[in-house]
Amino acid sequence: MADTLGVEWATRWIEGCAAAAAEHRDELIDLDREIGDADHGENVDRGFRKVTEALGAQAPGSVDELLKLVAKTLISTVGGASGPLLGTAFLRASKAAKAAESGELGAGDAAALIEAALEGIQSRGHAEEGEKTMVDTWAPAARAAREAADGGASPAEVLRAAAEAAAQGAEATIPLKATKGRASYLGERSVGHKDPGATSSAYFLAAAAAAADAAKGGE
Repeated sequence: MADTLGVEWATRWIEGCAAAAAEHRDELIDLDREIGDADHGENVDRGFRKVTEALGAQAPGSVDELLKLVAKTLISTVGGASGPLLGTAFLRASKAAKAAESGELGAGDAAALIEAALEGIQSRGHAEEGEKTMVDTWAPAARAAREAADGGASPAEVLRAAAEAAAQGAEATIPLKATKGRASYLGERSVGHKDPGATSSAYFLAAAAAAADAAKGGE
């Protein structure tokens, strides 16, 4: 249905995440080399490759089942902080999807999914907006998604608004001083660098929007 998002959309989304992780692997490694362990790009690329393998083997029949499988796979295969954080984000997102009527996501459900993912990240990482983490991507994305949904936008428009806000949020980490995670050890030296976790999250949210656009077009 054009007005809702189902398992086909979720599958396209995760395939898009895997493609983005592979495409931007070196970029994310370089960003993480500046303020971290230089392994973020490798970790998320490996994790989403494992996710696509798992989905190919199991083919979940609903959005919530698919996102739950994504969560479990990321937690078990992604090193560093990213695995638990992203895994918890997708786990909370799966619960939000399960609450949607008929298993199909409307505009409000799409916004709730992103809000749930943000809550999962914050509950796991105890980070707040402005601390130069992936929260600086997910928080504006959640606000934009809710505003769009409350304004009568379609699910695809909700996710596009979220993706645009996420991209802006990632860019906004450049002048910030890190106060959470490994980058916080650098203090003022973290200023002037884009956060790798915020950057990859922006790519993943862009993939969600692109998948919704494709579903809307009936492709």
